[in-house]
Amino acid sequence: MKKALSIMALGTSLMLGACSQGDAPAAGAKEANVKLYTFDCGRIQMNDLSLFTQGDEYDGRTNAASVMCFLVRHPEGDLLWDAGIPAAIHEAGEEGVTSGPFGMTMPKTIEGQLAEIGLTVDDVDYFTPSHSHFDHIGDAGRFAGATLIIDKDERAHMFREEARADEQVFPLYSALEEAETIEFDGDYDVFGDGTVKILAMPGHTPGHTSLLLQLKDEGPVLLSGDLYHLQESREKRLVPKFNTDVEDTLASMDRFEEIAEETGARVIIQHVMADYDALPRLPDYLD
Repeated sequence: MKKALSIMALGTSLMLGACSQGDAPAAGAKEANVKLYTFDCGRIQMNDLSLFTQGDEYDGRTNAASVMCFLVRHPEGDLLWDAGIPAAIHEAGEEGVTSGPFGMTMPKTIEGQLAEIGLTVDDVDYFTPSHSHFDHIGDAGRFAGATLIIDKDERAHMFREEARADEQVFPLYSALEEAETIEFDGDYDVFGDGTVKILAMPGHTPGHTSLLLQLKDEGPVLLSGDLYHLQESREKRLVPKFNTDVEDTLASMDRFEEIAEETGARVIIQHVMADYDALPRLPDYLD
């Protein structure tokens, strides 16, 4: 097993109490030509939306959700953000698979979408999941050859004994345990130039994160991870029943909104179909 490189990135932490997220990016951030490609990583039919709030706001409702993954192309490397639902769902065809309250389909694979822009799985230098739920790490094992960048609490959560016992989910990402790893605490500036920052947003899971990008033409872009699942969730600050910590989630929502307001960022909620539909289709991208 390769030895994980534990990089405690406290020195680069960008928590609001220490450094304003509204500050202009460093000079390097203005010059780096960063491209953001959107991948279709599946569809989820949420058959019991009541799971996504502590109250009764969603009782009796369903929702059709997107599953987005993103490839960030930076002059110093390519980073995959999230890995969607399992590729095996693609093999099930148009009918897909139903598991508990979720129906899942996968029209395309990540591998196929990489090919659309002339890349292979081996070209991905870094992989970072917003968190370790099945719809964000479903195809993660395919990227064990990349460097894993992950919050230390999320890595501990992924490889806890209870997770290892899940015979359906754990094999999806178990290969990541042997991957070269950058483990951080707080926020993490991936390339050190302010263009790609992983933001600590715990609560959905212990080490859940969001991603802040600085693009030359588009400007700041915020990828939500699963801080929110619907636009309504954002507006009403609704916390799913299965989140690991309600108070941490609400604090993360406060922080996320403060950063969004201060930077003027475009917010992309990764499970909202309207947000997916508004993004460029491959081989096009945001920059």
